Amino acid sequence: MRLSPFWLVLGLLVAAGIIYDGWIFYSRWSGNRQVAQAQAQKKLSQERKTIDDYGGGDLKIVSFYAAPGAIRRGGHTDLCYGVTGAKTVRMEPPAADPVWPSLTRCVPVSPKRDTEYKLVAEDDAGHSVTQSVAVTVQ
Repeated sequence: MRLSPFWLVLGLLVAAGIIYDGWIFYSRWSGNRQVAQAQAQKKLSQERKTIDDYGGGDLKIVSFYAAPGAIRRGGHTDLCYGVTGAKTVRMEPPAADPVWPSLTRCVPVSPKRDTEYKLVAEDDAGHSVTQSVAVTVQ
């Protein structure tokens, strides 16, 4: 049995259409895969930078500040701190609320006169780091 040229051409056109559609689906899949890989790599790079910025697991006081730094007599301010790699944290003089290792934490204080607060963070190996902040009472 011999196929007519019409059916032969139609078969070739259908085969070409299937190959074309297959190529379109493959190229879109491949492009989406490359975009997803690039996004995952960018996210990983940002996460590594964040870890490095916050001390990379080493003992470090990331931040220690008073907000606001000056108060009226009888008022209060928040002492905010962030540490990485610490096992224990203490404040001198002590705040009314307890302190513990945290990347971001604030505790209220109400000094009666100008006071310099010291944050001391220690790791498992006994190493310590210290940072101070002054609160002015007007």
